[in-house]
Amino acid sequence: MKFAELEISDEIKKATERMGFTDMTPIQEQAIPVAKTGVDLIGQAQTGTGKTTAFGIPMIDAADPQTSDIQGVVITPTRELAIQNAQELNSLGFFKRVRTVAIYGGQDIQKQIRDLKRRPSIISATPGRLLDHIKRRTIRLDQIKMIVLDEADEMLNMGFIDDIHEILESTPQDRQTLLFSATMPRPIQLLAEKFMKDPKKVQIKAKTLTVSLIEQNYVKVRENEKFDALTRFLDIQSPERAIVFGRTKRRVDELMRALQKRGYEAEGIHGDLTQSKRDLVLRRFKQNEVKLLVATDVAARGLDISNVTHVYNFDLPQDPESYVHRIGRTGRAGKTGMALTFITPSEFPHLRSIERLTKQPMKPISAPTYEEALAGQQKVAVDNLMESLESSNFHSYEAKAQQLLDNHDAVKLVAAALKVITKEPDTTPVRLTREAPLMVKRSGGRPQRGGRGKNYSHSRERDHRQNNNYRGRSKQKSQRY
Repeated sequence: MKFAELEISDEIKKATERMGFTDMTPIQEQAIPVAKTGVDLIGQAQTGTGKTTAFGIPMIDAADPQTSDIQGVVITPTRELAIQNAQELNSLGFFKRVRTVAIYGGQDIQKQIRDLKRRPSIISATPGRLLDHIKRRTIRLDQIKMIVLDEADEMLNMGFIDDIHEILESTPQDRQTLLFSATMPRPIQLLAEKFMKDPKKVQIKAKTLTVSLIEQNYVKVRENEKFDALTRFLDIQSPERAIVFGRTKRRVDELMRALQKRGYEAEGIHGDLTQSKRDLVLRRFKQNEVKLLVATDVAARGLDISNVTHVYNFDLPQDPESYVHRIGRTGRAGKTGMALTFITPSEFPHLRSIERLTKQPMKPISAPTYEEALAGQQKVAVDNLMESLESSNFHSYEAKAQQLLDNHDAVKLVAAALKVITKEPDTTPVRLTREAPLMVKRSGGRPQRGGRGKNYSHSRERDHRQNNNYRGRSKQKSQRY
């Protein structure tokens, strides 16, 4: 079905044409007509299936730009997703003049207050900062028509469930509620039962949850062998643009510094960075100023990053669904991609749970040797040399080259030149703090060996919160956004 066939305003149809949208995705085709009737809706679909437009079109279609009240709210787990949703909603509402403002932690709250005084129709917000504005009375939700919970399962994982309850309790009883989630764990089901009225359900099940163009491999290594294995793979595969995923903020910082120490162009991104620093890191990565982005799951959610050739799962993700989100960063737009996961011996049950979810087995490969890594870098040097030869822009060096050839053996001379331009594998010692391996629960609820360990609670990232806003309402509320 095409967007032109929808019963929506001409302004929104014009906006979809301007955005290059023609055919609807399955979630859009099923959710938009249902949501337009005003009923509550539960949409179950993976990230990247077009959910923003699925809830954005009904929300904008129902909005009145002449009214000064906030009429729609989208709640999302991360600041990046809040920004991304706001951008797409502003594009959809461009001709109807329905304006959306992003509200999230890490940005100057006074700037947000100024933006709110300009009377936007829709708010795209993270839960913690939205609650802050509600308590300050700089956002009032008493007139909203629709509220959207985007990536509800991720908000549950990040400890936002109490915030969501508090926000929903401050909204009108007759509002329309849309809930989108990749999975439906019990707490999300209970949330729906409490705050939604006879919701219609739309479920999109992909045949497989991963892209067929992604080559998925894993390598079995001990924890203290991971980093050397990673750098040797980098030397052999020479990715044009890659994301290395670590489980915690500490891991990301240590990995970034270790990679830089060994001469790789790498930047890290996680929730402790200021927004300006995050923007700078992403800009450098998108502009190919750095080839490696080291990231946590939460920091990478919602990021608009394309042309990633390789994804390296240095640490296994907390849950199989996050693996799908991770590797989905590559293999896009018809291009091939590669995903490589590092598995310690005790983590194999977790690997199998990922394979059951994706319905695609990972291929085991061996960690490269130093000699194989060196051969990979030698190939890069030869390729660079041949590229320069084909470009014919070396004429100013020919006289010096002839002088060298007159005095030295040609083979030895080329070999010496290759050695100079080859980035030989660096074996500079690095030290990474050990992360506890993950575990998978047995059907009876008892953990299998290789568990999260006593430090697991410290490894879960809360990078959507700031350290200086302690509220003490639960054990996980020390960082709000």
